[in-house]
Amino acid sequence: MSAEMALQAPTTDKRRIRGDRTRQAILSRAGQLASAEGLEEVSLQRLAGDLGISKSGLFAHFGSKEELQLATVEEAARVFAQEVLKPGLSVPRGIGRLWAMCNAHLSYQERKVFAGGCFFEAASVEFDSRPGPVRDSVVEKVRYWSDSLARAAREAQAAGEVKPDVDPEQLAWELGSMLSAANRGHVIDGGVQAFDRARRAIRDRLQRVATSSAAPLGA
Repeated sequence: MSAEMALQAPTTDKRRIRGDRTRQAILSRAGQLASAEGLEEVSLQRLAGDLGISKSGLFAHFGSKEELQLATVEEAARVFAQEVLKPGLSVPRGIGRLWAMCNAHLSYQERKVFAGGCFFEAASVEFDSRPGPVRDSVVEKVRYWSDSLARAAREAQAAGEVKPDVDPEQLAWELGSMLSAANRGHVIDGGVQAFDRARRAIRDRLQRVATSSAAPLGA
């Protein structure tokens, strides 16, 4: 490597790091805005004003509103995986994993990881009748969560902790519905009652489908 190239490399690395940080700041703000006001409110002009970045600077990262929206959905999925899937799936397979996944989802809502509640609950309602790449991406992520719950239910049944006559897909649908109801209830009244009710309902449902050999549900 020449001396000139050696000098250019650290400069290039620093620019890349700054660029990555700026992109992350943009997407973090976009996710918060989308959860509270909708993905349609996520625009380059709005973010430029909120973050004090020039619109041309934002264009360097995202060439269009749709590209920005798609990147926002991907960032929200990354956050969801970190906040919900990772802690939930860290519990061994069985009914305890189902309980942990549901608890992690409720915690994600309670802690206001996204200011407007669950990002994907809001986005799925907003784009349910709007065909296109953004809707496709949102639906893909929502289905992945539903499939994850169903897979955990099947694994719990295979492990002998869910009764053999239980339909795992039906159980997953019921759990997902209760989590969605908790999100809606909290968004409407802002209190914790929806989370308390959801935890009681989910615990009751899991206890009713559990076998006698299933591990006790934790707190």
